[in-house]
Amino acid sequence: MPKRPLLALALLPLLAAAGPDRAPKLIPGGIDQAEPDGNTIVLEDAGGLVVVDTGRHKEHRARILAYARERGLPIRYIVNTHWHLDHSGGNQELREAYPAAKIVTGRAVYGAIDGFLARNLERAKARYADPATPADQKASIALFLEAMDHRKDLLPDVPVTGTMKLGRLELHLADHAATAGDTWLYDSASDTLVSGDLVVLPVPYFDTACAEGWRRSLDTIAGHRFTALIPGHGPALSRAQFETYRIAFGRLVDCAESSAPARACIEGWQKDAAPFLTDPKDRDYAAQAIAYYLDNSLRAPGRQAALCGTAG
Repeated sequence: MPKRPLLALALLPLLAAAGPDRAPKLIPGGIDQAEPDGNTIVLEDAGGLVVVDTGRHKEHRARILAYARERGLPIRYIVNTHWHLDHSGGNQELREAYPAAKIVTGRAVYGAIDGFLARNLERAKARYADPATPADQKASIALFLEAMDHRKDLLPDVPVTGTMKLGRLELHLADHAATAGDTWLYDSASDTLVSGDLVVLPVPYFDTACAEGWRRSLDTIAGHRFTALIPGHGPALSRAQFETYRIAFGRLVDCAESSAPARACIEGWQKDAAPFLTDPKDRDYAAQAIAYYLDNSLRAPGRQAALCGTAG
């Protein structure tokens, strides 16, 4: 994968419409270009805080803990939208500070720990021990190894198995989408939807994704009410902006499933997602990422069958 660019995150004014105690607190992701943090959302509910996604880097989770101290409230729940470590790697440190905090996430994390993450563990250990590995890569690997040493903090105390309530939040499960199971949330108090990596800018990440299941999940979200949407990476979106993203995503998948040359799929995304690609670096990154995903996922039938749960 090409390195991911940092994104300037703009918080839509409408997120504050519910009032200071009811509006979601957005802690933007993005610390370095190679391994950014996912966005974090913190909400106040029933005398405590609900933290949605915890990032990867110590600096990011320090900001979460600082906000909890500022509010003078305990973290009661940690909701992980999915198991990717840029969204769940901070669980352990937050639970050190708030041992009673319960992890709320889908059961797909069990398969990830036994499969995707386990396959990378020995390779990561070898790279970390190799004197030739650059220091910045070692720092990133160390975060992965730390998370795997505390993998119990990735597992759900409260599994998300379908639509359910968690205080003021409505939780939903998308099956075989960006991962084998993605949790998305709706907060009626602020009319805000939190999508996790079901919406990602400047380009969707297909490393663990079932393209058709992901498309279906976006159609489901489109049928739900919300005024603002917080993606897994990137700036907050209005409903109209989400619709632009949904249409661009569908056309990208259609192109990938056709015999069109890769260049047509890349240029199609750049055109359809143009409102989100105002920085030339984002356009270049999107081109590199789509080329990679076409070869390694979207046009790899066996890979997609495995990720969609349809392999024989």
